[in-house]
Amino acid sequence: MQVTGPRRKNRPGSIFFICVLVFSTLVLTPIYIHQHGISRSEAALFIFYVLATSFSITVGYHRLFSHGAFKANYFVQFLILFFGAAAFEQSALKWSSLHRRHHQYVDTDLDPYNIKRGFFYAHVGWILFWKQPVNYDNVKDLQKNPLVMHQHEHYRLWSLTAGLGVPLLVGALTGHLLGAALLSIGARLFIVLNSAFFINSYAHTFGSRDFDPHSSARDHWLGAVLTNGEGYHNYHHRFPIDYRNGVYWHHWDPSKWMIWILVRLGLAWDPKTIPDTQINEARAAARISHIQASQA
Repeated sequence: MQVTGPRRKNRPGSIFFICVLVFSTLVLTPIYIHQHGISRSEAALFIFYVLATSFSITVGYHRLFSHGAFKANYFVQFLILFFGAAAFEQSALKWSSLHRRHHQYVDTDLDPYNIKRGFFYAHVGWILFWKQPVNYDNVKDLQKNPLVMHQHEHYRLWSLTAGLGVPLLVGALTGHLLGAALLSIGARLFIVLNSAFFINSYAHTFGSRDFDPHSSARDHWLGAVLTNGEGYHNYHHRFPIDYRNGVYWHHWDPSKWMIWILVRLGLAWDPKTIPDTQINEARAAARISHIQASQA
């Protein structure tokens, strides 16, 4: 199947979905909190769902499935696929296919979230106003995984169960159904989706290019804070197979720490790293390239 670029097409369903999230989070949720406050159960459910769904994207969809930066047992994979579906970012198979295409064709017309089309396009415009063709030929390895394929083929069931059914059930059982809807569904999705979107927009706009001066991907501490550590994006584009994005100990990369914990617990294994010699060589080459560019 030939790889083709996006074509202009308004996506009414996606536009409506995002508008509902924005209105719910910025208008309805503050009104609810002002009138009712936040109970402990509401806060606990909200925090749990933010962490579970955001880490399922950064640790799971991204570093595990898209790049194979480590391996995990089926229990961890199931949790990633379950809460990843709750993030409403499509199936792991489709997400990984688009992301692998992003790395292969970064900053070209075939890049699904090409930053050269503008910050808004890379952030959310590519979803709302463009149709992104998907070529699953680049995820044949994932197609051999029965869990990944079940989630892909029954994505609506997975996403509605994990993203709506469970939080609403917990909210009803704790006597806070409306709070669960506004906080653990609406506000949580607003935060988690924008965190993922910042990887495509912020992390390709602000920061330094210490490892690959030719890519638009950049490293920035604030980008890392906004994205569970994915903001050290220039390093990631230079060495995508490394399970770390923040390669140094002082880098904020909770996704890296989560993988490290899973490995120590025996739930994951084979975390891939790039040797220090290669990292230092890349830094040195990038530094020379920056100096030459400034003198040209």
